[in-house]
Amino acid sequence: MAFLKSAGVLPGFRLTFSYTLFYLGLLVLIPLTAVFFKSAQLDWHTFVAKVTEQRVVHSYQISFGLSLLAAFINAFAGLLLAWVLVRYKFPLKNVVDSLIDLPFALPTAVAGIALTALYSGNGWVGSWLEPHGIKIAFSPAGILVALIFIGIPFVVRTVQPVLEELEDELEEAAQSLGASPIQTFIYVILPVIFPALLTGFALAFARAVGEYGSVIFIAGNIPNVSEITPLMIITKLEQYDYAGATSIALVMLIFSFTLLLAINSLQAWASRKTGREAS
Repeated sequence: MAFLKSAGVLPGFRLTFSYTLFYLGLLVLIPLTAVFFKSAQLDWHTFVAKVTEQRVVHSYQISFGLSLLAAFINAFAGLLLAWVLVRYKFPLKNVVDSLIDLPFALPTAVAGIALTALYSGNGWVGSWLEPHGIKIAFSPAGILVALIFIGIPFVVRTVQPVLEELEDELEEAAQSLGASPIQTFIYVILPVIFPALLTGFALAFARAVGEYGSVIFIAGNIPNVSEITPLMIITKLEQYDYAGATSIALVMLIFSFTLLLAINSLQAWASRKTGREAS
């Protein structure tokens, strides 16, 4: 039991572990358990019927599909933004760095209204796009824009510290051995920042799946076109169908947990591989 006796400034293992279990159970496990118990009020056939309705299934495709796509886009764009903020000096750099955190501070409803006003047919951007057949607001494309907006800070803020701590000597050594800039990035830099990039990807995806406020205004909420799963849950609650709402939430919970577990497992594997290569 030597692993229970790690030294530290906090109290002993039993006290801190007990507090951790209490805090985790109160804020996470009890609400999630309530979802399972509420869904259990339905028999299996009714449960399947509620979670496989056409509109509900399409909302799964919209929510999970666009959340994954937004997370992939944010992984690329967030890495690029973090790279520019760390490696280059330019005017108003602090302002740009502060703008990255704006989606954290901005109320989601305000973000949704602002994006809708910007990308609607009479908005600053939408008025230029719609004459060319590109419709953003009140379509799945609008949902994607909103999910990218609220997810980009997660990637930037997880990758940025790793890039700041990356030693320049590694790149100089690779270049002195004849590596091109692309080879240096792929074989030297990317393995180091990959675990952090996966973490940012997972956080952006998790935020996007459950997002409601910033999406509901720009989505248009057209049945079988731009309805998200959180909206279906709200609709069920407004109809006093609490068992149906928790059933959809349960499916969403299982899908999200499975995907996050896979991503976190890949992140742990990448971290161990990077550690072995460094040693």
